[in-house]
Amino acid sequence: MKRIRYCQKCNRYTLKTVCDVCGGETIINAPLKYSSDESVAFYRRELKKALLDKK
Repeated sequence: MKRIRYCQKCNRYTLKTVCDVCGGETIINAPLKYSSDESVAFYRRELKKALLDKK
């Protein structure tokens, strides 16, 4: 499965590793999938809880 990529030179999106317009190298621009057992999940949940308690 291909992921969407982004060219930083001309600000265009593509599925290719090289931009068709400017020839620049593209980077993956999609966020990573959520995982409940990620290494920073504890800190993310604590921060969210703290933000919700302040409201």
